Parts: sequence; C-alpha cells; structure tokens
Amino acid sequence: MGAQWKAKHREAAANAKGKLFTKLTKEIMIAARNGADPDMNPRLRLAVEQAKKASMTRETLERAIKKGSGQLDGAINYEKVTYEGFAPHQVPVIVECLTDNVNRTISSMRVLFRKGQLGSSGAVSWDFDYVGLIEASASKSDADPELAAIEAGAQDFEVDENLVLFITDTTDLDLVCKALPEQGFTVESAKLGYRPKNPVSLSGEAQEDVENFLAAIDNDDDVQEVYTSLS
Repeated sequence: MGAQWKAKHREAAANAKGKLFTKLTKEIMIAARNGADPDMNPRLRLAVEQAKKASMTRETLERAIKKGSGQLDGAINYEKVTYEGFAPHQVPVIVECLTDNVNRTISSMRVLFRKGQLGSSGAVSWDFDYVGLIEASASKSDADPELAAIEAGAQDFEVDENLVLFITDTTDLDLVCKALPEQGFTVESAKLGYRPKNPVSLSGEAQEDVENFLAAIDNDDDVQEVYTSLS
C-alpha cells in the first residue's frame, strides 16, 4: 500500500511539474516575440528567471526562446484570451489563458464555469486593479519590507509568512524587481496581474466549494493564471 501511494505521489508531482513547465514555456514563447535577448526584453527576462528557478533545462529554455522569436520552424502561435465570471457563492474570478485553439478553450471554460457563472468582458474586472505583483523573500535578516517598498518604488506591500508581495504600477514592475535585491530581498516571482479591490471571505463548505472550483479551472492545460477575490 505504501509503495503504491508513493508511486501515485511521484506521478502527481511529475504532472504538476510538467504543467508548470508548459505554462513557463508558453510565457517564454509569447515574451520572445518582442526580442530574443532577455537583457533587452524585460518580460522575457522575468520569464527566463522563473524557468531557471523551476529547474528548466538550458536546452528547453533556449528552444522556447528560439521558437517564440521565430528562429525555428514549426512554432506554435499562442493567443492570450481572458475570461471573467463568478465562482460559486458569487466570488469574482478572472482567468487568463494562452491557447493555440480559442474554440477549444472557450468550450472548456463553459464547462468549467457550470458551477459558477461565465460572464462577458468587463463583468468583474472593474472590481480588480491591474498591477505588477512581485513575490520576494528576505535575503538579509534585517530586511524591512516597508522601507524596501519605498526605496524600490513599489506602491504597496503585503506580508504573508516568509514571502512579501510587493505591488507596483504596471510600468514599474521591472524597475522594482531590479531594485529589491539592493534592499535585502530576493525576487521569487514577478508578473502583471489582477489584485481584488474588495476581497471576499468565506468559511466551511462555501470556502471549499470555491477552492474546488478554482482548482478545476487551474488544472486546464490552456490556463495560465487564475485571479479571484477570495481572501
């Protein structure tokens, strides 16, 4: 029984890593459209850093860049599509996808949103701010997140256990990422995304309903990011 459980655990871990690599590869290919040099392409540099943190091999990384920048034949043309709606209990949700088949993706979203409500563009995005989101960990024992936010040019910050979420203006994401190491923080992830203006708190079965709904959406192969007002 133990050996069987371990095998299932390893399979689940491998599947999770495979899905992460798929997401990272898509992001690299999209970013590389604006140039194959990470030093000259902030979005690509951030994507490459994320891939390295996830232990993506150099060969896989370089191949994704070359495909995205058109240096290799047979590149897949991914399109970004965003869906808005509500999870169970009317919790706002925004789903970002990168897909090579929009018809397939919208069909999947319609099925996944059956337990909630799929809305039109703008249905819930008014209740979110579109900002830069930087997760960072302290690399120095005396690192002060408030001082770091001020000095690095972040708009706000939130402390969550061992990580600090720095919120920036969309145009300042790259600058803040570069400035944080000087303030004693190591950037773990950085992206442009949605931050809820009015977080929703639930408990018990209601909380579980929403979490299961969000997990099912996040498990879809075309889904890159899921944002929700659930706190």
